[in-house]
Amino acid sequence: MTLPVSIPLAASAPAPAARTLPLWRRAFNITALRRGLILVALAALWQAYAVWADNPLMFPSFTETAQAFWQGIASGGLLGKAWTSVQVLLMGYALGVALAGVLAALAASTRIGEDLLATLVAMFNPLPAIALLPLALLWFGLGTPSLLFVLVHAVLWPLALNMSSGFAAVTETLRMAGRNYGLRGLRYVALILIPAAFPSILTGLKVAWAFAWRTLIAAELVFGVASGSGGLGWFIFENKNRLETASVFAGLGAVILIGLLVEGLVFRTIEIATVRKWGMQR
Repeated sequence: MTLPVSIPLAASAPAPAARTLPLWRRAFNITALRRGLILVALAALWQAYAVWADNPLMFPSFTETAQAFWQGIASGGLLGKAWTSVQVLLMGYALGVALAGVLAALAASTRIGEDLLATLVAMFNPLPAIALLPLALLWFGLGTPSLLFVLVHAVLWPLALNMSSGFAAVTETLRMAGRNYGLRGLRYVALILIPAAFPSILTGLKVAWAFAWRTLIAAELVFGVASGSGGLGWFIFENKNRLETASVFAGLGAVILIGLLVEGLVFRTIEIATVRKWGMQR
């Protein structure tokens, strides 16, 4: 009787130890750190060019601009002007978002609304908002209503266009699911179209914010000329007349800083909590 020969099994190789990434690689994976390094590099280039040019009146250095920025904050003038601009911007932005939502909802619900939005966007979207400022001054006079008029124009059309494009891209499967649940009108738009089209809507909100911010600063420069009051635009114009170029750069830096804060804190938080959480974007 032949006994079965036992063949020894090869010992399984031990699993390799998990490799830890080096410290510099882990740091490089942090988005905020990478972007911070880019800002530091830009500031270093700015400082180097200003030192080489040696003309503070035309191009102040980064350190001179930072000193002017700090002085503006310490005196309260820069913060007060910035808050004035932000208040007006928030009012105009909210009005523009509300009107864009109404137009986009009408376009998604009815054929007449779709034709109306397409016609209005084709007419007014190419028109620069600042070009309407003379009419705004004529109709509403100097003050906040004129600024709100041009801000609503800057926000309304790009946002309505992005909303409408997002609604049009919603799949027929989701539309049929909403109809099968008996959703109609505003409930259909709020529960089906808006969540499905939110990436396009969020992009439109970002673009509209940038348009509104640029339009406001440009309009405040004109208002500064006309009435001697205003927000950051007037701060920039006033210091330009005084030949305080470092303070002009400080005002421009405040505009950029507010834009970075809104993008990094507000829109990025919304993006992480919505489209990235839902798996709609990487």
